[in-house]
Amino acid sequence: MSEEKKKEYEAIVHIYTSFNNTIVHVTDLAGTTIAKISGGMVTKQDRLKANPTTGMFIAKRIEEILNEKKIKNLYIRIRAKTRNPGPGPGTNPLIKSLAKAGFKILGIIDVTRIPRGGPKKKGGRRGRRV
Repeated sequence: MSEEKKKEYEAIVHIYTSFNNTIVHVTDLAGTTIAKISGGMVTKQDRLKANPTTGMFIAKRIEEILNEKKIKNLYIRIRAKTRNPGPGPGTNPLIKSLAKAGFKILGIIDVTRIPRGGPKKKGGRRGRRV
């Protein structure tokens, strides 16, 4: 009568995307690193590191690692260089590939840092002398 329910573990997928590279860092809920994969580990050409196709290959590598660890539920945190142009081109295909692979995505959060003061104004303590 007692059925053994398979335990499904959770992980956090930190995606850092710029227009030059895509870096994915997978941790458990405590913050211990499970996997870290970048665009340079998947492709040889520098110009292809931030490509959508590279994002799909990164997702494939992550899928293999997470299936070994029996992780099925994911929280996703996306970080970009700045908010103006937004995340790089590898983000959306990466998330879609993980969803198609059978992972349950529990939440997607944008954790891009916001500048709050800007750079220092020109001129010294007495201001700019014209």
